[in-house]
Amino acid sequence: MAEPSLVFPADEFRARTARLQDAMADRHIDALLLTAPADIFYLTGFLTRFWESPARPWFVLVPSAHPPVAVIPSIGAILMGRSWIADIRTWEAPHPDDDGVNLLADTIAEFVPKRGILGLPMGRETHLRMPLDDFHRLAAVLDPCRLVDATEVVQRIREVKSGAEIAKIGTICRIAGEAFSATGQSVRAGMPLDRIFRDFQIQLLQAGADWVSYVAGAAGRDGYRDVISPATSEPLAEGDVLMLDTGAVKDGYFCDFDRNLFIGAPTSAVMHTYDALWGATEDALETLRPGLRACDAYRMLAEGLERRGARPCTGRFGHGVGISLTEWPSLAPHDTTELREGMVLAIEPSAFVGAETFLVHEENVVLRADGPELLSHRAPRHVREVAL
Repeated sequence: MAEPSLVFPADEFRARTARLQDAMADRHIDALLLTAPADIFYLTGFLTRFWESPARPWFVLVPSAHPPVAVIPSIGAILMGRSWIADIRTWEAPHPDDDGVNLLADTIAEFVPKRGILGLPMGRETHLRMPLDDFHRLAAVLDPCRLVDATEVVQRIREVKSGAEIAKIGTICRIAGEAFSATGQSVRAGMPLDRIFRDFQIQLLQAGADWVSYVAGAAGRDGYRDVISPATSEPLAEGDVLMLDTGAVKDGYFCDFDRNLFIGAPTSAVMHTYDALWGATEDALETLRPGLRACDAYRMLAEGLERRGARPCTGRFGHGVGISLTEWPSLAPHDTTELREGMVLAIEPSAFVGAETFLVHEENVVLRADGPELLSHRAPRHVREVAL
């Protein structure tokens, strides 16, 4: 009889656990406590939209020399039971007086010495998915056990993707590419932006996405001023640049890239900025290598834009992609993270067209030993025009 496992074979999760435990050993951490949905999915394959409900906390404990233990609400027992996790402990939740705190404390006490060390992600781009009052209660019960920041343990392991993970991201990139193509063929001047957003999401689902967690974009003359606001009913007009950006999901893995369309013939300013973005991205595709730092990638993109006479926007020019829409590292001036083979990255330079308008150009790649390999289908060399 086949061993139960969700999304991937159990050996994939065992390998992830072993890498985490090796990193824990380097830091003398007796156990690692995970509470965030992405981290729990990473180790268990427990994939559910039920995370949208904030009513219940969920826990996975990773002892230093023992398989992970799930400490979860009873509503999740059947699904977790289909995973490779054998030790599943439950309580009836939500419970107003004890929402798993004592069960979790007892479980931790089995694997962590009284004066041992419990790791927990505490740094940037982490969150504690349990009530703060409950966390304080847990810490008091565990005292004198020491709680330490384990952000680096989790982030450095998750940054490098396995072959199985890269295949999943490649699949959702292909799906998104099909949806971009179909949407681009249907867009016309006069269509309201909110209808385009809805149609794009429908195309993503029809192409095979499990769900669409993120659709963003904008439209404006000679570029756009904002890329995170909800779509309005404002109709597209001649001279507008339309940008669509998606974080669609397949088997728990995201893509994150965008495409630009011009309504009618593009202006010279738009063509110049788009060409600069395309060329700077091409430079990165040719020269990025493992061993460079995230800040080096940022500098490479910024200098590529400047050489072509474009003015770079501020902020970061990309990030990691995987179980979360945006992961580590940030391609930004302050991020000195070493880029390593197997990282999946969104390369995302942006440049101003006018005083306040700008364009964003984004691709998804996996970093190989000899450079980036595209997972998204490369954007057109020149601005794609929509017939009026």
